[in-house]
This record gives sequence, structure tokens and C-alpha cells, in this order.
Amino acid sequence: MEESRRERKKQQVRKLLVETAMRLFAEQGFERTTVAQIAEAADVAPKTFFNHFPTKDDVLFADAGPSDALAAEVIAARRPEDTVADVLRRTYEALRHDYVPIGGRDPETTALHGRLLTTVPSLQARALQRSLAFQRELAQALLAAFPDRLDPISAAAVVGALAGATQAAALRSMELGQDEQQLWAAMDRGVRIALHGLPEPDTEPTSGPTPDPTPPAPTPPPTADSDHP
Repeated sequence: MEESRRERKKQQVRKLLVETAMRLFAEQGFERTTVAQIAEAADVAPKTFFNHFPTKDDVLFADAGPSDALAAEVIAARRPEDTVADVLRRTYEALRHDYVPIGGRDPETTALHGRLLTTVPSLQARALQRSLAFQRELAQALLAAFPDRLDPISAAAVVGALAGATQAAALRSMELGQDEQQLWAAMDRGVRIALHGLPEPDTEPTSGPTPDPTPPAPTPPPTADSDHP
């Protein structure tokens, strides 16, 4: 019971630090905000901040969660009839279901988070580093699950295709200022394209040439000079 209360208190402080940091980032910019300012605004000591986050940058990755372990668990549970695409699709769906964004579901905080990750160079580099590390773990798990279908190169390639498609779709969605629902829809499309390719455009069946919409000219009535049979 005591351990549970201690853990709840720890999570409450962590949540407070994230919310305070995001508010200051929005008000005065990421670069201008210091750890000391975040700690002061949250009414905690700077040491408390560093107990939760090694650096200011880490606040932006507080929602990462145990995604490596979850993905490996889903992949390891593959069924004999599963294809590689089946397993990757279920892995994506499990990660999506488990994901809780910074700031909960607040759209303004979600939008700010996306802008910072795509505009601040240090955060861009950190996000790329984390993505590549996750892709390596995912490729290794996939190779272990499909040793008869994949080799190290093909496993890395298929994971890279999926990650690249979802990240590019999410980035473009954020650049367009779309809300969270539209962001997830964009990522879903990225997954479908990565796993199954672009859908064929809808085509309407045709039956012969398109008729001329101009009505035919009326036939003139016979005249007195016309020949009669």
C-alpha cells in the first residue's frame, strides 16, 4: 500500500512537471525555457526535476512508454497462418491503443508537442535517434518470428518502410495543422500504403463510346418537289 502511494505521488509530480514545462514552452519558447524556471513554476526543487528527467529535452519524450517490449510481445505471439503484414499491422494497432500523448488528449498541447519535435533541431535529432533504435529492435523481433521468410536485410527494410510511411504521414498532418483524429487517420493511411501499396484509383466501367449529348437535328418535312415512290 505504501509503495502504491509513493508511486502515485511520483506520477503526479511527473505529470505536473510535464504540464508546467509544456505551458512555459508555449508561453516563452522551448529555447528560452530553463530547467530552473520549470522547477520554480511547478514549486519543486531542480533536483526533483532531474529525478524524473535527465534533461529538458526528455520532457518531450515522456510519453514514449514501454513500446519496445509491447511490440516484441505482439510479434512473438504470431500465429502460424500470419503473414508479415498481419503481424506488423497488429503491432501498430497495439502501440496505438497503448499510446497516451503528452497532455492527455488536449489538442493544443498535442499540436505544440508536434511542432517542437519537428522544428527544434536537438529534438529532431533525438526523435530520429529513438526511431532508429526502435526500428532495430522491431526488425530483430520480426526476424526471430519469421526466420523462414525474412533475412536481416528484408526485416530491416520492411520495418523501415512502415516506420517511414507513418512518420512521414504524421509529419505532414502536423504541418497541415490537422487535429489528433486526422493525425491518426493519416498514420493509418501510411500503414496501409506501406503494407499493401497504393490503392488502385476508382474506375467506372464503360460500355462503348460516350454518347454525344447534342440531340440530332430534326428531319425536314418532304416538299412538293420531292420524288414519290
